Amino acid sequence: MAEVPEHLLRRSEERRAFLGGGGGGAAAGGGGDDGEKIPSQLLAASTVGGGGGGGGATATATAPAATRPAAGPATGLAGPAGHTQRLLTVVKAGSIQDVKATPTDKVHTWPHLLIAEFVASLAMTAFLLVFSAFVNAPLLGLANPNLTPNPSKAPWYFLGLQELLTMFHPMVAGVTIPGMGLFALGAAGYIDKNPSAKPEDRKFAIALMTLFLMFWATLVIIGSFFRGEGFNFIMPWRQGIHEIFDL
Repeated sequence: MAEVPEHLLRRSEERRAFLGGGGGGAAAGGGGDDGEKIPSQLLAASTVGGGGGGGGATATATAPAATRPAAGPATGLAGPAGHTQRLLTVVKAGSIQDVKATPTDKVHTWPHLLIAEFVASLAMTAFLLVFSAFVNAPLLGLANPNLTPNPSKAPWYFLGLQELLTMFHPMVAGVTIPGMGLFALGAAGYIDKNPSAKPEDRKFAIALMTLFLMFWATLVIIGSFFRGEGFNFIMPWRQGIHEIFDL
């Protein structure tokens, strides 16, 4: 139950005091209220109507109605037909109105997303600038048709395929395995239909992408650092780190 304001309680006490002690003037005219919940006029009419019959009941029941205009309301607090208005309760608006907004898991592209991407691009640019100042790119000299480099390696982004060619048939290494990987990545969106964007709810998608990246990263690292002359498997420190990075 909501708390009743103080000014309403004060008005209620004043009205009760008036009905209890100051209702004599209204009672003298026959139209007052003796403090009961039901006005005296209605009590008298119901008593006469219930105990008599025929014309006597009609004449007696209409007598209070004839005297009611002469009596008039005792004060300006009386309502229509002499009835008083009583306070029942006060209901706060918050208990019947839903003012809470529905939470949404969305943010605006600007500035939440674009600022984060801009800061990440600046950090990556600064890293590449510092890294290139100390480490030279692994570029070779001009091609000599009379001299074939040993080992002859593909660019780093093709070293994974070149590493597969040393293990499997060209049809398997160049078509079957890459095709199966691309098909698995394309079908992942139809297998995992979870609409959540939270990492803890997308374990299947994260595990599949991690497996794909680690598979190719391992092949690229082996082809870059563990292949020497004749494309034989050697340890990186046997040919020297300076030769790997071409410092």
